Amino acid sequence: MATEETSAEKPANNIKPHHLVIGLGAGIALFTATSGVVPLITEWHDDSPIQRHVFGNIPSAVKLAFYIVIPLVLVYGAVMFAMRVKNWQRGTPDNRRTTPQNAKRRLEDFRSGVYMQTLLRDPAAGLMHSLLYFSFLILLAVTTTLEINHQLPEGLKFLHGTTYQAYSFIGDLAGVGLFVGVMWAIIRRYVVRPYRIRIKSKADHVLGLGTLLALAVTGFGAEAWRIALEGTPDYEKWSFVGYPIATVIEDMSTLSGGHQIWWLVHVFSFIVFLVILPVTMMRHMFTSPLNMYLRDKDRPKGAMRAMPNLMETELENFGASTVEEFTWKQLLDTDACTMCGRCTSVCPAHATGKPLDPREIVLKTGEVMAASGTPVVSPPIGTVPEITIGSSSLFERITAEEVWSCTTCKACDEICPVNIEILDKILDMRRYLSLMESNFPTELGSAYRGMENSGNPWGMSQSDRAAWTAKVDDVPIVDGSEAFDHEYLYWVGCAGSFDDKNQKVTQALAKLMQRAGVDFAILGPSENCTGDPARRSGNEYIFQMLAMQNIETLDGMGVRKIITQCPHCFNTLLNEYPQLGGHYEVVHHSQFLEWLIDQGKLDLSDARLEERIVYHDSCYLGRHNDVYMAPRNVIGNLAGIDLVEASANGTKGMCCGAGGARMFMEETIGTKVNDARSEQLVETGAGRVATACPFCYVMIDDGVKGMGKDEDVKVADIAIHLLEALETGEAERTAGMVATVED
Repeated sequence: MATEETSAEKPANNIKPHHLVIGLGAGIALFTATSGVVPLITEWHDDSPIQRHVFGNIPSAVKLAFYIVIPLVLVYGAVMFAMRVKNWQRGTPDNRRTTPQNAKRRLEDFRSGVYMQTLLRDPAAGLMHSLLYFSFLILLAVTTTLEINHQLPEGLKFLHGTTYQAYSFIGDLAGVGLFVGVMWAIIRRYVVRPYRIRIKSKADHVLGLGTLLALAVTGFGAEAWRIALEGTPDYEKWSFVGYPIATVIEDMSTLSGGHQIWWLVHVFSFIVFLVILPVTMMRHMFTSPLNMYLRDKDRPKGAMRAMPNLMETELENFGASTVEEFTWKQLLDTDACTMCGRCTSVCPAHATGKPLDPREIVLKTGEVMAASGTPVVSPPIGTVPEITIGSSSLFERITAEEVWSCTTCKACDEICPVNIEILDKILDMRRYLSLMESNFPTELGSAYRGMENSGNPWGMSQSDRAAWTAKVDDVPIVDGSEAFDHEYLYWVGCAGSFDDKNQKVTQALAKLMQRAGVDFAILGPSENCTGDPARRSGNEYIFQMLAMQNIETLDGMGVRKIITQCPHCFNTLLNEYPQLGGHYEVVHHSQFLEWLIDQGKLDLSDARLEERIVYHDSCYLGRHNDVYMAPRNVIGNLAGIDLVEASANGTKGMCCGAGGARMFMEETIGTKVNDARSEQLVETGAGRVATACPFCYVMIDDGVKGMGKDEDVKVADIAIHLLEALETGEAERTAGMVATVED
């Protein structure tokens, strides 16, 4: 699948991935058919008194039918699965090759997924799926082992004696695991009925769970009747489920017929399983592990997909509006989805009544892909008859309102147990809507004009960028045309420069760095917006224009080390500027403050706050860049602090609602995201809320004020809390010294 050429550039007879799938299926089918013929020719038998006779009590005509039907069904399954792979091939290239550099990471991702490590974040669901998945694999291995032993000469047969008894025990143990897992899943889906599962329960689930249940029950039935038919020998006691049942039925007069019926129903259940595997959601048994293996990509976690230099390249189309404009990996995602709804359960837009449901983005894309394919294949999961799709346009099923509701918080990607990349799809569709259709919220027009004409989304005068320095002495301001002779460039950002609240953060951080003796300077009017709001809202033109101006300035000055207080600037400078040739050492102020404290450059011996404080995770610092502990460590270093956590924190933290350029859009549907998040923070009983992002600061402060709690709860950036603790401690120490002198 990881080919770089499009189908149009390849010879017509070139072998493609879907051909390999058919070839693999045909090979397995041929092996299965051959395994039925070989024992008839060799007539190798095991004379051990403790063993299992393969196809005992099964008529020859039925055995012949078995070795004809099963290979045919295997070929059918391979062809049907290949048609899905052919649909993925409609997508554009995406480099997911396995190389010596990423092979270890790929195997770790695969192992993490297959071992259910992602699912086990929800222990109950993880254990349930583990019972289903591993039990099924063990039973498949048990059947395969029996067939392999069947093919071997007498001297090489191994499935006898104590080995056979252990084999029987393992088989029954796996059967019990499968039965328990299926019953657990049935109760969870149809009795407990959690919301995210209830709203997407379809006939696929009934068919899949019913087939697995039939496999487990008929397997035990066939085993019990076989053991009873053989006279219930003592060595079969290791079949701890089948043997007790056999002792109950051993005197029945219809044991032979009963065994044949149970065996036939069991085989029929397996045939049904093979038939439904490629055409229902059961396919995720194969596609999900494949998706996990392909998780590693050629860009950092927080970076959007790169586009060519638009100043030098002419493109006819931007972003994605059709299935063919997604990458093949994005299309594979739609068939890897397990429909579990975890993405839906953590989406802040969905939770507050917005049109967006991340799971639906994946499933609707899959529906369009399936209906517009050649040939047409089944959708990812059953749909209602009223849904009709006439083309490969994504917007036949997905609305612009869904796309623009996203805060780009990445919670959906982070929680997905099979590593589906939902955010990339939304951002690619935004690129199309913004650049091809000019279909974006009205408020974004003002932000675009501000970034294009004034270098910031508020349209403020660049000459005011350094106005905050009036309240901080001796902050060096360097001209963008001069050589940079300081150790660090302090990238203030637009919010830190122009927003009243965040100017206080900027001033606090500058004072803290001065206390620590850090050699830093700012660009002032020579600093432009990094372009994050433009890029996250799909306007690649403005992003590249701003990014190239900034890169030219930074490279011309010789800047190498950058400190930024804005996670959006941090993410863009660190992860996305390299796509355009800008390579810098970028550190977020939480990381830098943590380092200053650890190195003893910032003395906190007098710093103290007798407060309960809760930290609000920034999405672009946390989920986009895996920085969770640095802000907590900064606050946690203060004496007297009682650091508590909100109900949603860390990887499951809730967005403030400002990401993805939503800071510059009105929120008119449902509850405001920042209000919902602020309520969670206030519920902790904390007297202070700490943020580490200028957008979060504005949104949470507004939310707390909207609740009427601003008298009781102080919202501020970690730099403000830290500086206040230092100044308060020093004032108390000074007051104590004065009192001592007076005494």
